[in-house]
Amino acid sequence: MSQPVELHWRASPLTRSLATCAAVTLAIALFTRRWELVAFVAPLLGVLCSIGWQPRPPGIRVDSSSPLQRCFETEPTTVHLWAVADDGSDVTLTASTVDGAALDTAADGARLAVTLTAARWGRYPIRAQVRVTGRGGLLEGSGSVDAAHVCVFPLAPPQSVTVPRTDLLDRLGTHLTRHLGPGVEYADIRGYVPGDQLRTVNWPVSARRRSLHVTQRLTDRSADVVVLADTYAQPPGPATAATERIARGAVQVVQSALRYGDRAGLVTLGSRRTRWLAADIGQRQFYRILDVLLAAVESDSSTGTLAPYAAVPPGAIVVAFSTLLETEFALSLIDLRKRGHTVIAVDVLEGSPLAGERDPLVDRMWALQRSFMYRDMGTIGVDVVSWPSDVTLDQAMALAPARRGGVRR
Repeated sequence: MSQPVELHWRASPLTRSLATCAAVTLAIALFTRRWELVAFVAPLLGVLCSIGWQPRPPGIRVDSSSPLQRCFETEPTTVHLWAVADDGSDVTLTASTVDGAALDTAADGARLAVTLTAARWGRYPIRAQVRVTGRGGLLEGSGSVDAAHVCVFPLAPPQSVTVPRTDLLDRLGTHLTRHLGPGVEYADIRGYVPGDQLRTVNWPVSARRRSLHVTQRLTDRSADVVVLADTYAQPPGPATAATERIARGAVQVVQSALRYGDRAGLVTLGSRRTRWLAADIGQRQFYRILDVLLAAVESDSSTGTLAPYAAVPPGAIVVAFSTLLETEFALSLIDLRKRGHTVIAVDVLEGSPLAGERDPLVDRMWALQRSFMYRDMGTIGVDVVSWPSDVTLDQAMALAPARRGGVRR
């Protein structure tokens, strides 16, 4: 998709050279009273005055091979850029990006091949700078535009995160439960009743007991997993550094859920708008969630501080990642629990959010207050687990208690 560039015009080096020569010559003629030098200056002044009837300055449009490119951390990706002037003038094109990414440019004919490599996830714009001359070379225009964006997705650890122990949906899946139904795991043997399928008859047991008996098996069910990401502004210091793991934890949970065949969705709660993606299955859903997490594409959004009803299907398991410093985010967790969902809050903040040197008593008081919050949230039905930096997410999630049934509204 081509994008117009807003050019800022100024005098070109040729114009500045002509003006300098004319000014110096006129000054010499004035002080030395040698008026014959005016004949030398006249052509220079004529060229400068011709700027009024020169052709209009050209317009520039920048095109890219892919306006939105996606890759993972430390993975190089290449985008081709080219600029075209509407009058066919030659255009000088360069590219740059923000700090945190390495940019390698190479001329590929009339195009510019830009290779970007980033060590940290995020959204990196590729800014194209253009320079062109106009008005017969007397003016020089320059401008810049974000020609493309590269979304660098975070890499999730390979460990699978199991869903919290709770009543799962009555839908065929891969999670073994204690409910009887179709499956492969042995549960019990009972007498045959009319309506049982013949393939469930245990013939050796029936022969020994001289009556028909069937084998009961444990059924496998699936789950709906919705990740709740805290995108509220965090205070500087440890709280800001901890938000790095919110994205990585969300990606790991979504990756594990989709790997088990479960439906996964995402809700981002922030101070501006609430963005969300409905739960679905498949590999394409994984990349859709990453796009919504990095705000790379347009998604469903709403105002307010609570998760929309359409974003969290009935019976879904909600896994929230937050520093738990924002009261509105905690209220959204309580609201989800009141709707009957199983809610697990993962606390990514390690230690005190205060930066710098302080009295050890402050850290002890903060840890005590944090434990009180864990207890109060657990009483309501929202289980909070701590995720220290030296512990993997699957180990932290294993400490979540089992929850049976929902809460009536």
